[in-house]
Amino acid sequence: MARKVFIWVAHPRGGSFNHALADAYAQGAREAGAEVRVQAVSDMRFENGFEGYTGQTSLLEPDLQAWQDNLVWADHVVFVTPYWWGSIPGQAKTVLDRALLPGFGFRYHKKGLGWDKLLVGRTGDIIITSDTPPLWDRWVYGRPARLALTRLVFEFVGIKPRHVRQFGRILGSTDKKRDGWLQKAKALGLKAAVG
Repeated sequence: MARKVFIWVAHPRGGSFNHALADAYAQGAREAGAEVRVQAVSDMRFENGFEGYTGQTSLLEPDLQAWQDNLVWADHVVFVTPYWWGSIPGQAKTVLDRALLPGFGFRYHKKGLGWDKLLVGRTGDIIITSDTPPLWDRWVYGRPARLALTRLVFEFVGIKPRHVRQFGRILGSTDKKRDGWLQKAKALGLKAAVG
């Protein structure tokens, strides 16, 4: 049975290097027999205002509903995101706030501090691009984006992180360096397709 891979590109500008990495990952996964769906935040239309969870969920716009549907469909999830100010871009964060809802991604227990992880059974990869050199990000900043995405998003809802790759420094990188990163993304896609 073919693996079902959902790739979400969290860069708000179409045609970014993040899109090229997602395309390379998708190519590798497809070549190894996976079914692949790709959705980019740059193509999504939704209300950016978010005032918190009120216990009532409003109807989601079609693009946010499609994002949820892609998560449910997939058995492997990939986030490809730039690293801005220690996190993901605001538009991408709004997708998480608006669509990764209580009752969809998780459900708090009525008593105590626990919660049910509602997306269990999926694995995930994360590709981060940055202008911060990865070693600087690791030793000086403590990898905040990696920590947030793996522990506070994926693990919180039950997605088991497999691979996290950070490519950088994007600013001033050569074509040869970028080609190498694209090949690494394709190789990750090949691995995802075989489980």
